[in-house]
Amino acid sequence: MARVDPAHSTIGFSVRHAMITNVRGKFTAFEGLLRLDGTHPTRSEAHVSVQTGSLDTGIAQRDTHVTGPDFLDSATFPLMSFRSTGVVEVGDGRFRMVGGLRIKDVELPLPIDLEFGGAGQDANGQNRVGFEGTTTLKRSDWGIDWNSAPATGGVLISDKVKLSFDISAVRLDTR
Repeated sequence: MARVDPAHSTIGFSVRHAMITNVRGKFTAFEGLLRLDGTHPTRSEAHVSVQTGSLDTGIAQRDTHVTGPDFLDSATFPLMSFRSTGVVEVGDGRFRMVGGLRIKDVELPLPIDLEFGGAGQDANGQNRVGFEGTTTLKRSDWGIDWNSAPATGGVLISDKVKLSFDISAVRLDTR
């Protein structure tokens, strides 16, 4: 069993804004447990929970809007979570983890493409493991469909959101 180390991990996102550029951000408060099976990686499991109010894009006014009722509604739904249901090895240290992502009390299946980053002992003698991952979701599937139409046409905010993960996890002492 390993615990995600938030001080050395990032859960980030990007979304198209005005259909001309990407806005990037991250969540700063999250936790997770991993049950890793190095011999049979397909038996591995993950559970991660994220505090929706910890969203940070670097612009306070935007963060307040996105964590408000038009989007994540953090006051009503303070957590979103992911629980894996399976892992498939695709080769060369790459895996596809599938599971359920729960946002605003709606849970839907979500595949995450992962790449094994390595394992070893850190300077403090802790056993660590690392992974990078990506996935894309449609926010409207979770009822997050606020938008606006700019005068130039299109929509202000894309329905597609790219999630990215850089995860460092520390093995828990099971003695």
